[in-house]
Order: sequence, then C-alpha cells, then structure tokens
Amino acid sequence: MNTTVQVRRLTKRYPTVTALDDVSLDLTAGRVHLLVGPNGAGKTTLLRVLVGMARPTEGSVSLHGRPFSSLERPAQVVGACLDPIRLPSLRSGRQHLACLASAARLPRQRVEEALDMVGLPAHVASRRAGTYSLGTRQRLTLAAALLGDPQVIVLDEPTTGLDVHGVAWLRRQLRAWADAGRTVLVASHSLTELAAMVDRVLVLDRGRLVRDAARDELDHGRDIQTALFELLTTNGGRGQ
Repeated sequence: MNTTVQVRRLTKRYPTVTALDDVSLDLTAGRVHLLVGPNGAGKTTLLRVLVGMARPTEGSVSLHGRPFSSLERPAQVVGACLDPIRLPSLRSGRQHLACLASAARLPRQRVEEALDMVGLPAHVASRRAGTYSLGTRQRLTLAAALLGDPQVIVLDEPTTGLDVHGVAWLRRQLRAWADAGRTVLVASHSLTELAAMVDRVLVLDRGRLVRDAARDELDHGRDIQTALFELLTTNGGRGQ
C-alpha cells in the first residue's frame, strides 16, 4: 500500500496543555481515513500540523516523503478544508478562489473547475462571501481545498452546515477521491453519516492515538458510534 503521509512521534505542546502526545501514524493512497475523538482530543491540532499551519514541538510529518515546508507546489500535494467561517466578507466566492489560485501559481481555469466540483453555480459564486450561509461557506472552503487537484485531501468537520443533499454529495466525493488514488483524511463527529464511506478509523483521546484500525475491525458490524463510545470509555476517555 502506498503511504503518502507519515507522522512520527508527533508532539505539540502549548503553555498549558499538550495537544498531541507522541502520535505516529501512516495514511495511504486510495483510502478514506476517519479521525475521531472527544472534543479537545487534538484532532484539529493534528490536521493543522499536517498542512503546515502549526509547527510540532517534537516529531515529524512528511507528505510524499517531504516535510510541508519543502514542498515546491504545496497546493498540488495537499488541500485542506479547516475553517469555513473565516472568509473575506467583501470578496465574492469567485474572487476569493482567484486570489488563492494566483498565490499558488495555478491556472485561472481551476477556479471554475473547483466551483463546478462543489456545486456552486455562477450566480452564487458572484455574490460576496459575507452573504453566504454556513453550508455555502463550507462548499466554498471545499473548493479552495481542491484548487490544486491535490493528492492528499484533509477535511475538518466537512458536513457542518451542509443539508441532506450536500452530505450525500460529500459521501460520494469522499469515495470517488479515494477510488481515484487520493489520500483522504476526515475529522468528524458525524460518524453515522460518513461511516459507510470510511476504510480506516483513527481514534485520538487526550492527544494520544489510542486506535488505528480498519472500520470493520473496530465496529464488528455494530453501530460505529457505540463501538467508539465503548473504546473511549475503556480507555478512560470522556466518550463522544
């Protein structure tokens, strides 16, 4: 199996808390990896370190064998959807993507292709992002993640704000991206909505990786939410 992301003994400390504690894991191409754990388990911190938005205190992360800081065209290697709230309110959705594409040295045509991929029509893309609903902001943030046609896709709570049709679309996309050979990592509390699309489950609790297993190994045919609650309870965690 082609390992595209390697995390080795990753620790991230802040003045009052250790957000990640000696985490090691591999992410492989062609799979959807679901990252779960209680609030405060370190999920978002792990994603931020993976995509170069935070520096580890100890340990290392490599994408296709290289640290994020040494990637020449990072947008073509990894795309991330981490925060749909923070968007420039006065720019249109299309202008926002155009600025990102220019900064990443991507062709302008990728803007329209990305908008089409996430289902944002022209009249919506022309409106100021500050007028968008949360679900539309989520789709625009997904479009930004896809601009570079990346091989690694990292998503934090991507179902937030999406209606039932949006969630169904996202489920199909997760599977399609993996089947096309991409590496997909999703942090989510929407376990029952996404579980059927997932190949592996990574469980974080209090900054430590407490389980890394195929979905079927974890749930044994049971409801995955129940299986994770039991695992975290056994581990001394706080549950979902």
